[in-house]
Amino acid sequence: MAKIDVKFVLCNLTKPEQRVFVALEILRFDDIIILNCTENMNEGKTYTYFSSLPKILKNSYDYVMKADDDVFIRLKPLATSLEPLPRLDLYFGFVIPCNSQNPFVKYMSGMGFLLSWDIVEWISDSDIPKSELFGPEDRQVGKWLKMGNKGKNRVSNKPAMYDYPGTNGKCSHDLIPETIAVHRLKRRDQWLHVLEFFNVTKELESSSLFHL
Repeated sequence: MAKIDVKFVLCNLTKPEQRVFVALEILRFDDIIILNCTENMNEGKTYTYFSSLPKILKNSYDYVMKADDDVFIRLKPLATSLEPLPRLDLYFGFVIPCNSQNPFVKYMSGMGFLLSWDIVEWISDSDIPKSELFGPEDRQVGKWLKMGNKGKNRVSNKPAMYDYPGTNGKCSHDLIPETIAVHRLKRRDQWLHVLEFFNVTKELESSSLFHL
């Protein structure tokens, strides 16, 4: 049985209301990591995230994943897809360019990519990522691994990972039952479509307290 922890990763909080609301979220769900950085997308947050984990986590993991906040991830199919894969030197995701099936051609899309723990430790210790912080974060991670000769075990999980239908050309296709991740969910109607397609409320037990 896979053990999966889900965390929302933020940089330093700058407003009083953020500190209160985020503190309440942590007290209730313990699902937030606050990093020592200024909030950004392509100016080093991903490096700070990966490089901080070996220092702040009590236990190591087999894998660590980074995902965008506009992606729906189905955790059980993700865990199942990882079962036969190596626990070391693994780089897993949706390879760019969209029409390629070759996991070595470029890099894994920032929609959601996964690294084995040994690579996370390498990012924390190596000088290579420190010198290549700025630029599209998914491309930079691919560059680090290429420069460091890391990620020799690579898996591009297509078609199970993809962009929402009609949003991004060849990166998009219809929703499919074997989905692991759907990206580019920018609107509520898109989220509704995905949640209904995968019937995510099916395990909700009936109750006299509500009527649906």
